[in-house]
Amino acid sequence: MTALLATGLVSADVAVADSVASVYAAPDGTGTRCSSGAPCSITTAQQTARHARAGRTDTVQVILGGGTYHLAAPLEFGAADSGSPGHPVVWTAARGAHPILSGASRVRNWTTSSPSGVWSASVPAASASRQLYVDGAEVPVAQATPSQLHFAGGWKGSTTGYDLKGDPAGLAFFSAMTPAQLRQVEFDYPGGNGQWTDSKCRVQSLSGTSLTMNEPCWKNVTGRAEYSQASGTLPAMSPSQMPTSIQNARSLLHPGQWFLDQSGHTLYLAPLNAAKPDSLDVELPHLETLVQGTGSLARPVHDLTFTGLTFSYATWNAPSEPAGFADVQSNLHMTGANNQGMCSFSNPAGSCPWGLLTEPHANVSFTAADHITLTGNRFAELGGAGLRIAYGSSHNLVQGNEFTDIASTSILLGCTADPTPVNPDPAHFPDYLTKNPDTPKTIKDNCTPDPSAVAGDTIGTNEIATGNTISDNVIHHIGTDYPSASGITLLYTRHTLVTQNELYDLPYTGITAGVIQGHVNSADHPSNSLNINADNTISDNLIHDYLKVLGDGGGVYMEGHQGAYHYKADGKTIDFDATMAHGLQVIGNVTYNQGPGFASFYDDAGSEWIHYVGNVQFHNNGANAQGGCAATGHFLVEGNYFSAPAGQYICADAVDSHVGSNTAIPNSPGPNDIQLTALRNAGANTSGRGFADTTDIEADYVSPPQATFSNGTTTMRVLIGGAGFVPGTPVYFSGHAAPKVQVLSPGFLIASLPPGADTSQVSVGGLVAAPKISAPATGETGVTNTFTVRGSGVTGDTVTVTDGGAPLCRVTVTGSAWSCTATEPDGQHTLVAVQSNSRGVASPPVTTVFVVGKAPATVRLNDSDPTVQYSGFSYQTGRGLDDYQDDIHYASDNSSTITYTFVGTGIKVYGEQSSDEGHFSAVLDAGTPTSVDTVPSDGQRRSNVVVWSKTGLPAGLHTLVLTKVDGTYMTFDGLEVDNN
Repeated sequence: MTALLATGLVSADVAVADSVASVYAAPDGTGTRCSSGAPCSITTAQQTARHARAGRTDTVQVILGGGTYHLAAPLEFGAADSGSPGHPVVWTAARGAHPILSGASRVRNWTTSSPSGVWSASVPAASASRQLYVDGAEVPVAQATPSQLHFAGGWKGSTTGYDLKGDPAGLAFFSAMTPAQLRQVEFDYPGGNGQWTDSKCRVQSLSGTSLTMNEPCWKNVTGRAEYSQASGTLPAMSPSQMPTSIQNARSLLHPGQWFLDQSGHTLYLAPLNAAKPDSLDVELPHLETLVQGTGSLARPVHDLTFTGLTFSYATWNAPSEPAGFADVQSNLHMTGANNQGMCSFSNPAGSCPWGLLTEPHANVSFTAADHITLTGNRFAELGGAGLRIAYGSSHNLVQGNEFTDIASTSILLGCTADPTPVNPDPAHFPDYLTKNPDTPKTIKDNCTPDPSAVAGDTIGTNEIATGNTISDNVIHHIGTDYPSASGITLLYTRHTLVTQNELYDLPYTGITAGVIQGHVNSADHPSNSLNINADNTISDNLIHDYLKVLGDGGGVYMEGHQGAYHYKADGKTIDFDATMAHGLQVIGNVTYNQGPGFASFYDDAGSEWIHYVGNVQFHNNGANAQGGCAATGHFLVEGNYFSAPAGQYICADAVDSHVGSNTAIPNSPGPNDIQLTALRNAGANTSGRGFADTTDIEADYVSPPQATFSNGTTTMRVLIGGAGFVPGTPVYFSGHAAPKVQVLSPGFLIASLPPGADTSQVSVGGLVAAPKISAPATGETGVTNTFTVRGSGVTGDTVTVTDGGAPLCRVTVTGSAWSCTATEPDGQHTLVAVQSNSRGVASPPVTTVFVVGKAPATVRLNDSDPTVQYSGFSYQTGRGLDDYQDDIHYASDNSSTITYTFVGTGIKVYGEQSSDEGHFSAVLDAGTPTSVDTVPSDGQRRSNVVVWSKTGLPAGLHTLVLTKVDGTYMTFDGLEVDNN
């Protein structure tokens, strides 16, 4: 210690005991004392801890005081920052403090700009960010849909972009921009490369009527290479597909949005409620990495603990570059050639190994890291992935954290470049690595932030991530900017345990394992792409309200090998029991409230060696419980509680699939129908997590009432699923308190109904009065752009009014009423008001539809318009059958529905006439159903045609419901709303 004092990096005031040395930091800390009375800066604290740890065997802790640490550069940890076994270096919050590690700077000195309600501020010349945070929440960048901009559509695509000569309004919009402004414009394509994707490309230039798109993004989205022996498609988007939204132009700004003029170094903001931005906390990120721990295989970073911290306000700018975001699956995307990661299966061959795609950047990451513990932290308001652990990282623990409001995935474990750091099956594929001699270099180049720092590493079994645990985390509202994000993404690991996490409010899949890996494997050719996955377990996770934006995913979704082969004594015959014992164990997970998808437990392309036992699945939108497309096989499905069929495989048969001893339960089970032990065990154990245990209460599932008989008395009870339940959580039925509430876990409770009450209105956590939007009047036309919205409420509650996801206003109720002023452009709008109390309990949403300005005579809406509501429908693009904007929605299950509310005097429904179609019913304003026959008399297929229409409606609000009745398919290609 005396030697350290001489350096001036550690002072005598640093608290040193026999077992702990404490270093103190504060956001405004200065000097080098780093004591509780004179804390230092966070960077000085790191230096002090590093030197205090040198030569010591006890624990060093860095204690961070409350407040925001605005980082000028990433906080980097290397081997020198490490602790020792049993004595980690601990980075922790001071008692009762909530330190935030931020990669943003607050924007100040705002001035008024144009048009009215827009403000501007100068920002540093190097500013670049895809996110902006206002008062702790991400706000959307300036954007609008083509219909909101009154574009005619019908853009003709090519290998370079679009010809706009058929859309004068669209051409005029882009022609009004300077070249620099045009290069910032971004197009968004949800579902463009398959219903599980959301690609984004920027514009490069405009010449005449030709709009040229950035490369290589455009080719990677519209001109993907084909590959052989495909067991799963990676489709290209039609170059004529219109973007769903136009983004990132100043001329698109409306309240609640922002735009960064990079060439002019100016930030523009249109605050809600005409607020003055100097009264708001506006944070513009400048860092893409907050914390980065990097070691080498020979000298890892190790024995570090992070607890009680918040990681927030970072961005990820690569999708703004020419490569854009050419989505493939689970946020893996192409940034190189259009055959990236296709190895020898494409012609010409792409990069190897198979599936070597680009991963989303993580704002917190660790590589070559061992015995790192992250517990009780919050990962929130992040522009990339939350946390990545890769490159030989082993025995790390991610436990009891909250991941929310993250643009990409929450946790990414592994690397797309390392499925085979060693040969998983040398006895039968002795030349597997010989054919890929560049494997070590490929892994170093793609799996580490600095390949030169690991140049001396020898790649072998030490590169296999093993023994990592992800447990008791709460993961919700992720994939906010890149909705193909899975909650947890597992690539190639061994002895990984993912257990007792709760994942909900997800745009796509809950947990995925082996992304892309199986797309060249099937029962006919099972080993085109090997990997080292083995002995991994996904257990007791609670996954609900997923696939809320995209489709064709699952609660737990797998591809490719999940276990290395074990052979019998002859060396040729696979030992089923031994291999299954080392395969993927999917045990005790509970899934419900699934969006459009094929299966809840989804073993897709090339999947093999998976054991399902003790899982529960229900209320899943018509999906199967378990199955997939072109899986290899070797599945054991037993002892599960399923409301839908299991063992369902399409595309190609799976081998060795054993399904049996499962229990059928209702699709909407009550407390008497389901095994309560599984509900008790599934999800996060949040006890003792401290401040990170801040999950808002929400109720997402309420079962039909069921009778329970006890001591001669009949009691009606319901099962309620959701989040944030704690002992003492109250439940109300139509304003009457439940006489008994049994909390099974943070995700499930059972409530008894009061006498005479029903389940028409259920509130968990508190009684909330639902707001009513009283102005503009429902169905009114001709409302001016600025209008007032009013409603009733409860004092102290918060009301949020949105239109398509962007908050128009957020107000606190005073007295028994609330009101706010909003501004919208001309056109039809759907306002949604949600009221929540101080505990975050939200009322059911209340909506109203109205028109601003004079209603256009005719508006054509594509089937992908977000105001159209679907139940049981799937989405497809690129059929090449002249569908409007080259996409379509379709359903195969009878009773699938489409609901659309509109203001108008007439409506036309577009679809397809074909011999494999049938009848659907059309019900307007809850009237008499009309049967519609879509089978053509001449047997000829016709696309994008009017299949039903209604004229002469009274001017005002109408609701149309279309329901599939019979036939193989029902197709839907959009609507036309008329106002005469």
